[in-house]
Amino acid sequence: MTETAMGDDWQTWQDSWDRQQEWYMPDREERFRVMLDMVEALVGPAPRVLDLACGTGSISDRLLKRFPKAESVGVDLDPALLAIAQGHFAGEDRIRFVRADLKDPQWTALLPYDSYDAVLTATALHWLHSEDLRGLYGQLGGLVRDGGVFLNADHMPDGSTPRIDAAERAFRHARMDRAKEAGAVDWAEWWQLAAADPRLAGPTAERFAIYGEHADGDTPSVRWHAQVLREAGFAEARAVWASPTDSLVLALK
Repeated sequence: MTETAMGDDWQTWQDSWDRQQEWYMPDREERFRVMLDMVEALVGPAPRVLDLACGTGSISDRLLKRFPKAESVGVDLDPALLAIAQGHFAGEDRIRFVRADLKDPQWTALLPYDSYDAVLTATALHWLHSEDLRGLYGQLGGLVRDGGVFLNADHMPDGSTPRIDAAERAFRHARMDRAKEAGAVDWAEWWQLAAADPRLAGPTAERFAIYGEHADGDTPSVRWHAQVLREAGFAEARAVWASPTDSLVLALK
């Protein structure tokens, strides 16, 4: 996709973000499907959702298309991804956005509601170190209503199967290399395109001043996530979906 085409409209930027993420995670849509299935199963088809570390609003986009009576609040710190989200959802009254730092102990004070039926996040919280994530989970225990859910799809390696892990990694990277040769855009290239768009140049520069190239957070196991979520006040927690590298953990309040 050319720089000119990328800048034509916000839908193009939204789509390009999805394609870039899918280069790393070809099963990305499957985790979203299971996530929304679990939302519907546990809290129904008209949830009030907190889209945590929402980025361009990929989860909210699928949420609102599937559930016409849903409401979403997207929260993120990244000014460039939020600019895309706000442009993409302009005129949509079922969603609003909040810019906040999840490591700030007071970030929940910026939210429009005190409680949510569901808090959803994907491929984002690995930017946090374990102690910051433990603190965040403690706050989520107070935000999710009784009977509500938290769902986190992210990198959650096992570590006990090195040969399986090595074979999967080699297979995955070979597939990624083939896709790259066919024109797939990776993380670094995507951000170069964003910096070249006059509407995103300033927010992109600000974003890299905040984060650098990439945060160096942790990727604890499914067991760790489930245990810490129970300690935070959730009654049940376990994985409800997994790929060779990632898992979707569901916690029920």
